[in-house]
Amino acid sequence: MSIDKSGFIERHGLWTDEQKRLADELVHRVEKEGIRNIRIGWGDQHGIVRGKTITIDEFKSSLRNGKDFQLMPAIVDMTNHPIFPPFSADNALGIPEIIGLGDGVLIPDPSTFKVLPWVKNTGWILSDAYFSNGKPCTLSTRGVLRDQLSKLSAEGYGMTVGLEFEFYVFRMIDPKLDPRDSGFPPAPPEVGMISHGYQYLNENRGDEVEGIMTLLQDNLEKLGLPLATIEDEWGPGQCEVTFHPLDALKAADAALLFKSAVKQLCRRNGLHASFMAKPKIEGVFPSGWHMHQSLTKNGRNAFVEEGDGPGPLSAVGMSYLAGLLEHAPGTSLLTTPTINGYKRQRPDGFAPTKAAWAHENRGAMLRVIGAPGDGGSRIENRIGEPTANPYLYIASQLIAGRAGINTNASPGDPVRAAYLSDRPALPGSLMEAVEAFKRDETLKAELGPQFHNYMVLLKEFEVNRFLSAVTDWEQNEYFEMY
Repeated sequence: MSIDKSGFIERHGLWTDEQKRLADELVHRVEKEGIRNIRIGWGDQHGIVRGKTITIDEFKSSLRNGKDFQLMPAIVDMTNHPIFPPFSADNALGIPEIIGLGDGVLIPDPSTFKVLPWVKNTGWILSDAYFSNGKPCTLSTRGVLRDQLSKLSAEGYGMTVGLEFEFYVFRMIDPKLDPRDSGFPPAPPEVGMISHGYQYLNENRGDEVEGIMTLLQDNLEKLGLPLATIEDEWGPGQCEVTFHPLDALKAADAALLFKSAVKQLCRRNGLHASFMAKPKIEGVFPSGWHMHQSLTKNGRNAFVEEGDGPGPLSAVGMSYLAGLLEHAPGTSLLTTPTINGYKRQRPDGFAPTKAAWAHENRGAMLRVIGAPGDGGSRIENRIGEPTANPYLYIASQLIAGRAGINTNASPGDPVRAAYLSDRPALPGSLMEAVEAFKRDETLKAELGPQFHNYMVLLKEFEVNRFLSAVTDWEQNEYFEMY
């Protein structure tokens, strides 16, 4: 069966020739394998998959015409509160296409298709969001990363990313499904531990969670995700999963699928997985997302020092490193995008507080790995939190790194005592990160003023909701004595 080329996708030229070829193959595949339903998903601004489950006939139609999709999720915070009045005659974003919340269109990317091993006869595919007039949705974060990769390619480079996620798995005691626990947001579930903690890389501790790790590994590998390690981490029930290196866009897509898959698999098996950086549970240790990154040129690692330079990276790698340092305050909004993420920071706590680099030092924000001649030379950014939107996290690194390369910047000397070093402090709260993001003119220029303003509005809305909420601390501090 051949794809009808007269539909929305062809009319607006939204696919490459390779995507058209893959779409033709995909129609044959779903018919041959007896796939009954397809989950067509879109990665929103929070790094959460939104979408619809559609039948095979509807999916075939979507490969010609796209799938109509309400773009309301693009203007809400994590609890579905709109960040501005959605039905006014104008909006704070200056985007006429979303006035009145008309439908957008999801255009599936055939290269992302997977069969979900835990759901009978069900496929999964990522999509890009467009307005009904065929213009790309300017709030789509996958589009932001694709734009940065296009600029990088024009400069002669590609990007390789290694993913390293920490997260928690708990026993589900009470999912809190009573109507009184529903709301904006609903009550969090009541959970228990799956193991003891604080015996780092202890074989016996790892064996306690072997069944859960095997459950995750079996299903993640069936999805084609290139797992490298899957293991018990530091805290009780804390897990770490690392991936083999991937091209940047594939890495971001994989991160989105990975987090969604882990949560679904755990929930189906009486467990609760959380990528929250520091859950409010006694005895837990904060979780991070460490991103390994390097640039490629002509198929080779461009960060390798292959001459007689001082190293540890090539001149391009050192300038890229300098850019990451210079723009670390502004990019914090994209690497650490939640109120909770900044509560990882504490002295000698594996979460950096200074914009500093070091060679093979896990206390620094940027850990340089490798040496002259080492084909695995790369930079590990240790600032990220696991909730970060993968497209924005990776894009932020490209914006900063490219800026460093284009100005031939120098990162200065490495540090030895990262937490005590005389280096600029990183934002210590989401409030500080928003202000740093506002001031960074390079980020504004690269993201475009519309998307830059969008992120400010989104995160200021979150901050204001947090500041207006009465916390347990305030109740305990003031209620009785005053």
